Amino acid sequence: MAMVKVLLTAAVFISLLVHGMGGDNMTTWFTGATGSFYGDMHGRGTNKGVCGYGDLKKQGYGLETTALSAALFNDGLACGACYALICVDDPVGCLPNAGAVLVTATNFCPPNYTKPLEGTNNWCNPPSKHFRLSLPMFKKIADEKTRMVPVMYHRVPCAKYGGVKFQIVKGDSSVMRVLLYNVAGAGDVSDVKIKGSTTSGWLQMTRIQGQTWQIGNKLQGQSLSFLVTTSDGKMVEFDNIVSENWRFGETYDGIKNFLMG
Repeated sequence: MAMVKVLLTAAVFISLLVHGMGGDNMTTWFTGATGSFYGDMHGRGTNKGVCGYGDLKKQGYGLETTALSAALFNDGLACGACYALICVDDPVGCLPNAGAVLVTATNFCPPNYTKPLEGTNNWCNPPSKHFRLSLPMFKKIADEKTRMVPVMYHRVPCAKYGGVKFQIVKGDSSVMRVLLYNVAGAGDVSDVKIKGSTTSGWLQMTRIQGQTWQIGNKLQGQSLSFLVTTSDGKMVEFDNIVSENWRFGETYDGIKNFLMG
């Protein structure tokens, strides 16, 4: 009982903190979810993945990451969103007085239909809401031997350092793909438009996977601007952040970022 009281007190504290930072849409705690882990203590096995990110340490996410089950992943739209998680209702598995961990969604936890309906390794099957944390994050709230624990969770604003990053990951003379990462505030990008220095206006990009966006226009030899919208409706314009001599594989700093409040 004492442990539950401490956990709920932590939940109330974080909820009040987030209320001051992000508004009512990020203050509701949800139950009925579970958490497990993958990778090792150094993060091996957690890099790359369906969201399109690469080296998570170099990209600023570090080990504070999670993969999401289909019920939370929303076909990749949740990539970049941040969550607070608290281990609850498991006196054996939950660490006492652990409080909450804050993580960013960077990968997808695929369903496993080869396992029985009730059992291990099928926690990501629909309609389950499951967080597959990096091992260091899981060990902050639960005993590794438990493998899976019940959790409370809610969205929190993402705190990131520096500007939004734009990596021109792939393309050719007619197709350009851009990965967005290190996005603060809501964290998950819902719309991207691009403009070249010689185009007449904003051009709509299409999300092809996670936070990788594509356009079929020829933009070589032009400096590039971006108009980015996150899931909370906030919009930031990044003017001429990519020089006219840009190259595929390079990453460009947006200089500014979304506000957390």
